[in-house]
Order: sequence, then C-alpha cells, then structure tokens
Amino acid sequence: MKAYQHVIPAVFLSRPNRFIAKVLLEGREETVHVKNTGRCRELLIPGVTVYLACAENPTRKTAYDLVAVEKKRPNGETVLINMDSQLPNAIAAEYLTVSGLFSADAVIRREVTHGDSRFDLWVEDNGKTTFVEVKGVTLERDGIALFPDAPTERGIKHLRGLTRCISEGYGAIVLFVIQMKGVTRFSPNEETHPAFAQALREAAHGGVTVLAVDCTVTPDTVVADAPVPVKL
Repeated sequence: MKAYQHVIPAVFLSRPNRFIAKVLLEGREETVHVKNTGRCRELLIPGVTVYLACAENPTRKTAYDLVAVEKKRPNGETVLINMDSQLPNAIAAEYLTVSGLFSADAVIRREVTHGDSRFDLWVEDNGKTTFVEVKGVTLERDGIALFPDAPTERGIKHLRGLTRCISEGYGAIVLFVIQMKGVTRFSPNEETHPAFAQALREAAHGGVTVLAVDCTVTPDTVVADAPVPVKL
C-alpha cells in the first residue's frame, strides 16, 4: 500500500520525549513528530538515516512525521523498518483479503467492541464472526522479530479478550505485522514482558490463532509479504 505521498531522508539526532525527535534535515535541525510511542531504542540511534513524511495538516506545529528508519545488522546488511504504529491495522486488513484465510466475500470492519475489549478488526465470513487483534512489530534481534518492546498490560487484556471470544463460539486471531523483511521467525519478547509471553501461550492453547507476516518496506510504501514462523 502507498502509505505516504512525499517522503524525504534525514539524519536522526535525538528524541527528547516519545512524541518528538530532533533530526538534521537539509543542513538544519528540525523537530518532527514520531509516529510510534514505543521505546525504539535499538532503532533511533544518533546518526542513523530516518525518513520523514510531510504532515497532511499544514498548520500543525511539526511539519514532518518520522515514519521509517534504516538499521544496520551485525552482518553489515541494512534493513529499512517502517515504525508508523498507525499502519499495521490497514496492512492487516489488506493482507486478510488476499491471505486465503477468508473467502473473497468476507466483510471486514475496523475497530469493533466486543465485551470489554475493542478489537482492531471484525471479519464476517460464511456466517462466522472472527475478531482480529493486530500488533505492529519493529523490534528484531539476530533475525528474530519480537513483541513487545515495552511492557503492555493492554496487550495482555486483548489476548484474554480473544480467548473469551473462542469460548463464546467466535473465531479469534492475533496477527503480528512485522514492519520489515529479513526475519526468520517471530517470538514473544520474554525478556521484556514475561507476562505477555505467557498470556500469548495461554491464548494459543485456548484456541486463538497466532500469526505473523513480514512486510516489504520502501520509504513510502509498506506491503504485507510472507507468513513468518511463530515460536512461542
């Protein structure tokens, strides 16, 4: 999918808080909005190349959004990672229509509340309802995609909500959208949040389908590409 209309490169300098960053753009320091409130400490390192999308609102205080970053892996390979946390839901909805998981006639809706949870996607297909929770993944170590990069009690709540959906006779999927290429598998980040890792294993045991897909990323496009093995 075409994610942005106009993207330009810059050099990352610093991140004063989780909402903004300082970058060097065409020889001047610029304050930009960061479209990911996660830690991203392994990505936003002074001197790395980042990509900025022009803000759609011309009157906004920051004229650009930081949406992607280049990461150099230990083997010398450079990978482009999209870190826009608002994209994975749209990527997932697009992916589900071509993945073969559902028929061509499936109806997909966004942001549907069921019980005490608000799920990212609702799919109606051949008379069966499936709730889908989407998680964007930007963290990888040694070729392994990991989630989360910071503790997420909200993520645990969603997993438990999906498990209840299964007990009520609905389908339930948690889909991890890996916003890069070049990973060998997906796993929960046990080191950062063991409770989430345990909740994910319990959800899988309870019938929730756990899926991961990587993405082909350019500065202005992000497209779901290939399923990634999941190891819990």
